[in-house]
Amino acid sequence: MSNNRSEKSRNSKADRTMVRGLLLALIALAIAGVASAQENMDLTFRGAIGVIPVTGVAANGAVNLNVVRGVNPAGPWRIADLDADVRSDGHIRVKGRGLLLAAGNGIGTNAGASVFATLFCGSAATATAHSSNRVALEVDGDFRIDDLLSPALPTSCDTPVLLIRNAAGSGVWFAAGIPELKSRD
Repeated sequence: MSNNRSEKSRNSKADRTMVRGLLLALIALAIAGVASAQENMDLTFRGAIGVIPVTGVAANGAVNLNVVRGVNPAGPWRIADLDADVRSDGHIRVKGRGLLLAAGNGIGTNAGASVFATLFCGSAATATAHSSNRVALEVDGDFRIDDLLSPALPTSCDTPVLLIRNAAGSGVWFAAGIPELKSRD
């Protein structure tokens, strides 16, 4: 009878050890999953805002330019649609439609422009810029970018701003992507 109790006691200890091990493994997996989810900073932009070059005129007549993250605006441009996805590894895909001049004698044309995308991460004062290579606008203002951003992205991108910029010289901005906010259910 004492052998029977002794064996049950050993089995009970082994069972408890196994359960503890399984619980520790589950906790470790849960922690790894949370850490992995926090490092995943995939960003999505749906829709865009064409540049409005002036935000107002001061009382003294000075014009206030619509400068975003230190980038000056182009003249008035409009954009029909934009879809952009940025993965945490820096891969960016942008599909833009109808990026055309919205004023002046060239109104409704692409002005022969080429564009590139710049993702800014961080507040306006400390933002870091990560840009794609340039692509030419099609006659109707459509464009596609499928590239890696340079320099490499940080592990997180707070207050992201995506600008579509003129690839010629000054790199003024034509349009800004509208971030798609994911619900946190």
